[in-house]
Amino acid sequence: MVEPALPTVEDVFGILRAVIDPELGTDIVELGMARAVRVDPDGKVDVTIALTTSGCPLRAQIQRDVRSRVGGLPGVTEVHLTWEELNQEEKAAAMAKARFNVSQNAPETEIPVDTRVLMVASGKGGVGKSSITVNLAAALAYRGFTVGVMDADIWGFSVPRMLGIEGRLGGSPEVGKIDPIQVPLGDGLLKVVSMGFLVENEESALMWRGLILNRAVQHFCEDVAWGPMDYLIIDMPPGTGDVQMGLAKRLPRAEMLVVTTPALAAQKVAIRVANMGRANYLRIVGVIENMSAYVSEDGQRHELFGAGGGSVLSADIGAPLLGSIPLDGAVATAGDTGRPIALGEGPAADAYRSIVDLLVTEAAPPIEMAGCTARLLVAAEEALDAADA
Repeated sequence: MVEPALPTVEDVFGILRAVIDPELGTDIVELGMARAVRVDPDGKVDVTIALTTSGCPLRAQIQRDVRSRVGGLPGVTEVHLTWEELNQEEKAAAMAKARFNVSQNAPETEIPVDTRVLMVASGKGGVGKSSITVNLAAALAYRGFTVGVMDADIWGFSVPRMLGIEGRLGGSPEVGKIDPIQVPLGDGLLKVVSMGFLVENEESALMWRGLILNRAVQHFCEDVAWGPMDYLIIDMPPGTGDVQMGLAKRLPRAEMLVVTTPALAAQKVAIRVANMGRANYLRIVGVIENMSAYVSEDGQRHELFGAGGGSVLSADIGAPLLGSIPLDGAVATAGDTGRPIALGEGPAADAYRSIVDLLVTEAAPPIEMAGCTARLLVAAEEALDAADA
């Protein structure tokens, strides 16, 4: 296997532009918080970050985001962070920049800034993307999280059936927003939007292209009253087309879960999705291998679709393999009857629960909001005014 080339300093600063201060809504490069980058020949990357205050509670969140995004670049072997603190003038300049950006660029979506957005993507159809979306969302909600599900596979919508949800999207004319279908699940809540709630019947064929597809997804982002959410899971259409590019631009905070099967062909085309995501500075959370070995009642493993695709893809794109979902007849039955297998029993259910455990504890934990930056805003402005007096 050919060793990937080292990223340049410009590459690292580019990926750092996806690290957003959750309260100011501006990336740490533009705010002047990302001060310096050094890339060593052995793949170690040193990033110097200046915080608004050394004791800022956001430090842990920024650290996780920087490590995960920079560490996901091909060729990076280690990420080391050096911490500094902005001086009074730098704090005031950062606040002024954030205020200006807010005044010039009003929020474009109804998705809260403290929502972890996960795009479930694949290079080709038929790898089980929708099934993974539905089961991850259901398992997260069952654990007590509020989880949005956006069915962005406009042509091939299947989320309503897999979740066993019927209904029509509605809303209040006074507010001018669409209300998602809400379903309590376990200790949590699902909020679901799909073209399946807008067409007359499930067999309706949507013969849309380019701009119309993008407009539909734009409505899902801008015109749905999502409200508070811990996670938003997006079922992406296969490939790297208009919808993928549009969502990547509209949701720069989003992260990707790349789905493949053990087959080499699926693994090779999945690399394209990862490359598309990284070209738009999206972090790759990890790889999920679907349809792995079937385990018969006598304990024998039958690798019907090959073996190793998930591990090879993980190594090729430099992202962790989060888990493998075995072939289990109960998965199809659960999807057809609207009862996600992740809430049941069996090898597939166990695999899904293990992946969710990894997501919420390490790979993509809920975003924790803190108030250190906001509290410093007034103090920085007062200090700047005093200096000018």
